[in-house]
Amino acid sequence: MTSTIPTANGSRPAAPVRTTGPQPNALQLLRRTEADAPVIPVLERPTSPQLPEVPATASAAPAGLLSPEQSAALAAPLNRANVQTRSQAGRSLNYLEGWVAIKEANRIFGFDGWQRETIELRCVAESQRPIGRDQKPGWGVTYIARVRIRLGSQSSGATSLVREGSGAGHGIDVDLGLAHESALKEAETDAMKRALMTFGNPFGLALYDKQQRQVTSSVRDERAPQGQGPLVQAGHPQPVGETKALRYQVQALAPAPLPAEAGAVGLAALTPEVIQQLHGAIRVLPRPQLEALVTAFRQRFRLAEGASVAAAINQKQHHDWVEAYLVQVEGRK
Repeated sequence: MTSTIPTANGSRPAAPVRTTGPQPNALQLLRRTEADAPVIPVLERPTSPQLPEVPATASAAPAGLLSPEQSAALAAPLNRANVQTRSQAGRSLNYLEGWVAIKEANRIFGFDGWQRETIELRCVAESQRPIGRDQKPGWGVTYIARVRIRLGSQSSGATSLVREGSGAGHGIDVDLGLAHESALKEAETDAMKRALMTFGNPFGLALYDKQQRQVTSSVRDERAPQGQGPLVQAGHPQPVGETKALRYQVQALAPAPLPAEAGAVGLAALTPEVIQQLHGAIRVLPRPQLEALVTAFRQRFRLAEGASVAAAINQKQHHDWVEAYLVQVEGRK
């Protein structure tokens, strides 16, 4: 069956319309529409030029300026020989002198490895006052100072490590100018020591511990009072009469620092087998030589009072030192 649809120009046959057979449902029509739809190409988004990868270390904190040897020196206990004592307000105070702090800075950082800059120096008090037992008229002056310590060269543009410290100084003299001079020098030195103290034990940090566990014990040439038993030296009971002889043994037998200790090689860790061998060689020494070795080792490596010598033997520099010590002992038999 066909039908015609009239138009303005006449009539034309229309497409045949099927009236028989099942009609497609809505789902079939939807699938047919999707299958017949033209494929639209997917355009890729333009990508921006790739930037070069930034190394991970560029945003991280700058590498440490200290060498392994310097770090080890700063972590070492404070040498008791560098500590002075004074009485203040009825108390006994331990301190480092200014020249000792400078000497230690030159030893650890190098003569050209650190800088000191006084960034503030101000007189905060000046008044007349009597001086001495004679109560002479004089002057009392007080200064405050702030000092900056810098490791590394600022002119080279390289990263530097900066520490600051504040201090005060007091000058008393019959001459006003001399009182000012004494006060400003003391303030500057005090501030410098406080700035250096933040680097570690060799600059007095160990003195802030009331028990002073990071301060070495000095070898004392002293005799115990008669009738009070043996004198304890280096953790071993020792007859009083042998104290002085032990001191001479320490001075004679202690080997000089070896070249390997100057570099990072000396800080290499020893294996448990090597440590056990060293312990065995030390244990067979006669008692006087064993005590001399213990005392000399404590002095050479600045062990804190009460620290175990056996536990401290763990680096190549310790191995080389003990080996050289044993060779010298064998040569004196």
